[in-house]
Amino acid sequence: MLSLLPAPVKGVLAILLVLLNTLWLFPILMVFAIIKLVIPLAPVRKGCTIVLNRIAWFWIGFNNVLADVLHTIEWDVRGAEGLSREHWYFVTCNHQSWTDIPAIQHALNSRIPLLKFFLKKQLVWVPFLGIAWWALDFPFMQRHTKEQIARRPELKNRDVETTRAACEKFRYTPVTIFNFMEGTRLTPAKHKSQNSPYKNLLRPRAGGTAFVLEAMGESLHTMLDVTIVYPGGRAGIWDYLCGRVHRIVIDIRTREIPERFLGMDYQNDRDVRVDFQRWVSQLWADKDARIEELKQQA
Repeated sequence: MLSLLPAPVKGVLAILLVLLNTLWLFPILMVFAIIKLVIPLAPVRKGCTIVLNRIAWFWIGFNNVLADVLHTIEWDVRGAEGLSREHWYFVTCNHQSWTDIPAIQHALNSRIPLLKFFLKKQLVWVPFLGIAWWALDFPFMQRHTKEQIARRPELKNRDVETTRAACEKFRYTPVTIFNFMEGTRLTPAKHKSQNSPYKNLLRPRAGGTAFVLEAMGESLHTMLDVTIVYPGGRAGIWDYLCGRVHRIVIDIRTREIPERFLGMDYQNDRDVRVDFQRWVSQLWADKDARIEELKQQA
């Protein structure tokens, strides 16, 4: 019945229901976030982390059910067999629109640990969301520019040290680190300005991924190489909320990350850096070909 509503009505209804879901869960999240903050005992913090992750899992699960009730989407998810919520993963994906995030959450929320993003340190001050991200152990990073590092060389390795400290809590709790390697959404203008060698992708930014593997090499061994295709054409988030997206193909390739890249010194070892960039370029070439293949199948 709800799927028969006019598209703009479904979009507004989806936003309102997600907002209501957020408003009633947020106070519960805050209670456990405060307990975690004021009681610095490892068992207490670990218990709070488990509860907080379950709250986030429930929030995403509600959004997934809402999409299924409001919309008629054919979810073509491939390669999700054998995934586990007890395993550590690094996930990357091609980035076309903000619809990619709820699509990935729909495909993976119950199959792997909660997705966590590396965030700029300044975002911790965002009202409500900042404390929620902190409570959920999203790592906050103070990235330094080349100019800052040139003035203060001691900053060169500080990001990696900070990441290692932030990710120490992930050593005993399975986690999924997520990163869009392209760094931004694909648009024709960006594709042209980059002179991208790929038909369906922007150039990958290898540094961000190397940064994660350098800091978490002891824990992260498996990559989920996710490719999303919208057979009906590029789908914006408003189109998704309104139910105008009718089919989403999500292709998941499980890859073991080469051991030589786990804990590597990407910043200081030129040979390692070149080798890693070559590996990422090949991943992207394979992904570009896979997108073409999925488009033809659709």
